[in-house]
Amino acid sequence: MKSIRSSFFYLLLILIGFSRELAAQQKTLKLASPPNIILFLVDDMGWQDTSVPFWDSLTNFNRRYRTPNMERLAREGLKFTNAYAAPVCSPSRVSLMTGMNPAHTRVTNYTTPGSMNESTDYKDSIFKEVPWNINGLSTIPGVPRTIYATTFPSLLRDAGYFTIHIGKGHFGPHGTPGANPRNLGFDVEIAGHSAGSPQSYKGQDNYGNNPGNTRLNAVPDLEEYYGKDTFLTEALTLEAKKALDNPVKHHKPFFLYMAHYAVHVPLMDDDRFYQKYLDKGLVEPEAKYASLIEGMDKSLGDLMNYLKQHHLEKNTIIIFMSDNGGLALAPPRGGQPFTQNLPLRSGKGSVYEGGIREPMIVKWPGVTKPGTVATQYVMIEDFFPTILQLAGIKNYKTIQKLDGKNLVPIFKNPSLTDSNRTIVWHFPNKWIPKPGPGINYRSAIRQGKWKLVYSMKQKRLELYNLKNDIGEQNDLSKEYPNEVGELARLLTKKLKSWDAQMPVYKSSGKQVPWPDEIPH
Repeated sequence: MKSIRSSFFYLLLILIGFSRELAAQQKTLKLASPPNIILFLVDDMGWQDTSVPFWDSLTNFNRRYRTPNMERLAREGLKFTNAYAAPVCSPSRVSLMTGMNPAHTRVTNYTTPGSMNESTDYKDSIFKEVPWNINGLSTIPGVPRTIYATTFPSLLRDAGYFTIHIGKGHFGPHGTPGANPRNLGFDVEIAGHSAGSPQSYKGQDNYGNNPGNTRLNAVPDLEEYYGKDTFLTEALTLEAKKALDNPVKHHKPFFLYMAHYAVHVPLMDDDRFYQKYLDKGLVEPEAKYASLIEGMDKSLGDLMNYLKQHHLEKNTIIIFMSDNGGLALAPPRGGQPFTQNLPLRSGKGSVYEGGIREPMIVKWPGVTKPGTVATQYVMIEDFFPTILQLAGIKNYKTIQKLDGKNLVPIFKNPSLTDSNRTIVWHFPNKWIPKPGPGINYRSAIRQGKWKLVYSMKQKRLELYNLKNDIGEQNDLSKEYPNEVGELARLLTKKLKSWDAQMPVYKSSGKQVPWPDEIPH
């Protein structure tokens, strides 16, 4: 009997040891599984539209807004203080999906929500309109005036990811492949279409879906919330969580593209937060804007809480970004025009910093160190190779040649810098009838601390030292002609390599000079 008990005890120890080893192996396999990825993209959010400082000091605008969940994400992750996008939305979003610079895609202005082949450029008295890709992005060949390209969500889906698109699309006009995000590689698509702004943020207004008053920018797919007091930002968040239940239930890695319409016009009050900003003394348009910001931030927090509740936060990467600088036209903004992003100059539509510099935060649990900061300048086309690297996808093939750089090394070591890298903006279009600072017919290039701005109409080159002059107030082109010449050469080389389009004079039919042809 004693021998049997000893044998049983010995067998029990073996089984316990085996169980522990199996559990350890399962834990290792679980940790090694592909990470979930959330790309949280805000519309028209400026670098200053948050209580998180992306500069070396807290500003009055940082004190105006309340974004506790952005603060939480920054505490838990890596903050980028020199992140950039295009001056307006469609060019940024197409760059994001293709990994190409807007000068390369030729989607250089926003696409219309209407029928294909309609340009959004205003007519100009001096320049002919450049034949840019007014029909946006296409994953189908042969669609006229589109950039035909492979999208990274399609590569994620092919690799086994469950891909979800929630919110704003704006990749192409009605009737084109880009109008439906499903064509870009998404398994689930909710509320995305050809429009770049919502007709209404209000559930009581059916988000614009009213008989006799439904326009092209009425938000689709949210009938469940019609007539209810559910703000659009909240409805999209609820739909995102419902969509996530599918891959979570089936233990499948997911990619969520959470593309909010907020904080794009029309400025509407999110009544969950609006009154507090009126009480703080903000004028009505700015109180509405601030309420849109805080509603967006609540969405971020709700998704972070969802991950925690489902034990997913340790294996989910979150990337937070905006698609262009904050709107600085007044009206609809309150105050003086082009002051809403100070100390940055100008705003949406401009190649000055106010139109292109964005808030960006990355949380990669176990890799990005909490509360760290990266100063390396990065561009929105970098997300394509970066996200595929995060997913462990290698040796993929694309129709297009990528311009973006893999940011994973910076995620692992935020002190890495490359002052030789060049990033380029190209806007050979007329976005608004009356030009503002850095708006309409401009190109720019940054290398290290130096930034060169080319005004095509004025045939003028401006040089700024962003390290000392983030507000671009001191044009140093006369003091540093060698730097001007070198940056003009690099900008021209880049634009020519992409076969970028330049405006043509109506009077002569001649193209405007390349940057390196301008005397300095």
